[in-house]
Amino acid sequence: MLRAFKRAYLSLVKFLEASLSLISDSEIDSLAGLLESVYRDGKRVFVVGVGRSGLVGRAFAMRLMHLGFSAYVVGETITPSARAGDVLVAISGSGRTAAVVATAEVAKSLGVKVVALTSYPDSLLAKIADMVVVIPGRTKVSKEDRWEVRQLLGLHEPLAPLGTQFELVSQVVLDSLISELMDRLGLEEEDLKEQHANVEV
Repeated sequence: MLRAFKRAYLSLVKFLEASLSLISDSEIDSLAGLLESVYRDGKRVFVVGVGRSGLVGRAFAMRLMHLGFSAYVVGETITPSARAGDVLVAISGSGRTAAVVATAEVAKSLGVKVVALTSYPDSLLAKIADMVVVIPGRTKVSKEDRWEVRQLLGLHEPLAPLGTQFELVSQVVLDSLISELMDRLGLEEEDLKEQHANVEV
């Protein structure tokens, strides 16, 4: 019973643990430093991603808000205009997701600093970005790289699909980055709780 479930679970945990040695300390340090300066300078962070990468981005934006950042998800109705000095965190495993690349191009034209989280440092997104954080996970790009088209065509990858490892590692990287920012900014869990939503049941 549950052989596929346990095999997938253990595979993902093993990959997650192994991925730490593949993540560049200098890239993470640079991103943490950039976000720390954004916080101290009163600039804003915008996050963009499509599909499950978008969900990872939304979780990251929420945690940044809990830290006291002005953080927004691109495409939401309350997202303000971006200005020079703000930061866009763009998440795409392939680095070729059309909507993410287009958003990065627009942000760059506005003087926004673009950070790419991708498995492909030679991708179009990475070439646009001012800073790249390489996230291990995708071993190849799907034949159809547009997420929305894959969904419409019913093209679903096999067990632990291609994007799963990227999204899982991205989530853990960004959550760990929140802990790093808490340390750098001298914040405690109680500080985050003060920013947590309270107009809810």
